[in-house]
Amino acid sequence: MLLSGKVALITGGSKGLGRAISLAYAREGASVVTCSRDPARLKEVEHDLSAIQASCLTLPADISKPDGVKKLVDQCVSRFERIDVLVNNASVLGPRVEIVEYPVDQWEEVLDVNLFGAFLLSKEVSRIMINQRSGSIINVTSSVGRRGRARWGAYAAAKFGLEGLTQVLADELKPFNVRANSVNPGAMATEMRRTAYPEEDQSKLKRPEETIDVYLYLASDDSIGKTGGQYDAQSFVKPQ
Repeated sequence: MLLSGKVALITGGSKGLGRAISLAYAREGASVVTCSRDPARLKEVEHDLSAIQASCLTLPADISKPDGVKKLVDQCVSRFERIDVLVNNASVLGPRVEIVEYPVDQWEEVLDVNLFGAFLLSKEVSRIMINQRSGSIINVTSSVGRRGRARWGAYAAAKFGLEGLTQVLADELKPFNVRANSVNPGAMATEMRRTAYPEEDQSKLKRPEETIDVYLYLASDDSIGKTGGQYDAQSFVKPQ
């Protein structure tokens, strides 16, 4: 199997893309640790993961808090002794309003989860990967994190920041054979997308499960040496 023997930590794994990545990694033989702030949905994912792969772990966690991140990483290492893949997927949308109307507290919340949380996790996990001399960090970004658009506010700002964080990590970690790449998942049939575009017909969109190939590639040894890249999930073709 493609990810046999690997340990993967995926944030925001209780629904949507995070859930799809967690299940796909488990099917390919990885030991999966996934977290969420939604205990009820996390329980459902735990059931699905257990049916695929016995060595999986689901944990409630708030990744915007340094103590929560340290506890999450410590639990992962205590159970599996290593982390080979980190997927910074957890994200909140925030209000779809113009900057002049954007509530300050919600701006802070979106940046805390979407960018600060990714920084905290990358910092903790990088230490482990440096010691291992191997690893892959995958940051889930967005098209509005590459070209801003009206009424995307803090979400776009955070995703721009995440693209920058990816480049810094790639440059700093390359000497240790640790890679960092970003993935724009594109328009998918998810709850977050429905909130952003309530009038949209989601039957015409791909489901998260249909966009998994790039995440499998970047987690696998097939992508060793590939770092600092910007990938688009829905147009991805695995290199031969």
